[in-house]
Amino acid sequence: MSLRPERGALGRGLSSLIPQRAVPESAVLDVQLARIKPNPYQPRRHVDDVGLQELAASIREHGVLQPVLVTETLDGYQLIAGERRVRASRIAGLERIPALVRQLADRDQLEVALVENVQRADLDPIEEALAYRQLIDEFGLTQEQVSDRVGKARATIANTLRLLELHADVQATIVDGKLSEGHGRALAGLAPEGQAHVLGTVVGQGLSVRQTEELVRRLREPKPKAAPAPQRLDPDLERVESHLRERLGTKVSLSRSRTGGRIVIEYYSDEELNRLYEHLIGGTA
Repeated sequence: MSLRPERGALGRGLSSLIPQRAVPESAVLDVQLARIKPNPYQPRRHVDDVGLQELAASIREHGVLQPVLVTETLDGYQLIAGERRVRASRIAGLERIPALVRQLADRDQLEVALVENVQRADLDPIEEALAYRQLIDEFGLTQEQVSDRVGKARATIANTLRLLELHADVQATIVDGKLSEGHGRALAGLAPEGQAHVLGTVVGQGLSVRQTEELVRRLREPKPKAAPAPQRLDPDLERVESHLRERLGTKVSLSRSRTGGRIVIEYYSDEELNRLYEHLIGGTA
């Protein structure tokens, strides 16, 4: 007589208690939109409402042409990639959407969502940087490993991550599309408070990346030792001099004499002279 107990339901593990449905790896199912939950690892923070409405109109006309990617959960599905298609389908009044079902770990979900958005150029530079940071901090990837997964050079990953060190106002301006990633990298050469001070000049005067780099270079270079002046600038005049440099985007020197003083504004090209003239006078030289 055998003393070995018979293997009951509990002996077969959790799979015996939960109905299992065999889904081929490449199967596309028609899934209820109401059963799809958002991806907690979605790297996209902002969605263009106008673009979303345009996509919804296209879906009404032609349907969803590319399946979204989901993973199956106990009570439905969790979205991995295709958030814009899901949102637009709901706006279009659809009840179901074609979905490719994959079982992926948390890190893999973030990687797939990130790669899809990067390939579609759907992320702004700050969203992309935050996704890279999450892969590094939460999932222990190195910059080299992130580079391999998203198909970008490690130097590109490093430069994008540097954007997270920018002043919050500069980051917000990049998100709004008023400043490029190149502008952000140029402004990173200044301390955060300095970035905030010159931000208005860069945006307001429409400086190019190269002009912004030149502005930062001038602001960072040490002030030359001036010849002994009759009287040293007091703190208030030094503050005025600093504000003039930042506002005009070029080197400005103040000196005081017995009867008054002088302001010296330097320029380095005809183009810059025209820019300064327009800024000070309000017209073209």
